[in-house]
Amino acid sequence: MSGHSKWHNIRLKKGKMDAERGKVFTKISREIIMAAKAGGGNPDGNLRLRMAIQKARENSMPADKIKSAIQRGSGELDGANYEELTYEGYGPSGVAVLVECTTDNRNRTVAELRNIFSKCGGNLGESGCVAWQFTPRGLITIPKDGKTEDQVMEAAIEAGADDVKTEEESFEVYTAPEDLNAVREGLESGGLKVGSFELTRVPSTTVQLDAKTAQQMLRMMDQLEDHDDIQNVYANFDIDEKVMATLV
Repeated sequence: MSGHSKWHNIRLKKGKMDAERGKVFTKISREIIMAAKAGGGNPDGNLRLRMAIQKARENSMPADKIKSAIQRGSGELDGANYEELTYEGYGPSGVAVLVECTTDNRNRTVAELRNIFSKCGGNLGESGCVAWQFTPRGLITIPKDGKTEDQVMEAAIEAGADDVKTEEESFEVYTAPEDLNAVREGLESGGLKVGSFELTRVPSTTVQLDAKTAQQMLRMMDQLEDHDDIQNVYANFDIDEKVMATLV
């Protein structure tokens, strides 16, 4: 197991998603605020905001909370002054870890991040130490729903996608970041149901972990993603399915 989507699947198996709805709302609210701040409050002309709103709806976030976050980002309502920061470091066995944060207090955030890395057998690094190992990509998931890989591949190529990967319950369609929305529209025009679409970071290489180190790494991922200031965590670890079965 490796990559962003696999980590999502691990969390599902561990039953963590529903139990953390309050934290999910906090993170999505901050993403909506920053998206509206950067590109305006109209999702028709702001892809980042449109993706954030879709994620909010997928997580059953109330419409009034979505509206309030948009208004805070566009300046219609007062709110905390957030900034976006990226931190880099290493997990157990030298796993590269990239952390994207939205915070109103960078000193607090970096101190707490350093503590998490240290407790889990890693260390926070210098800016640029691991970012080069991750490539920004657009990611679209398509539920299988009886579709074959050939059907999705043909539609994805027609829409301008770069690659398609098959997972347990869905297909993952990868694009250049700037092509994400066009490919999504192309897939939908071709009759495919899009489950989700987002900008992500894909590692160029992975680090295979044994059971002991995998446990440490998963604990680090849990603690990082549980932190309110952290929006996204990317890491290049890989865990064999047999090892994973002993941990989940």
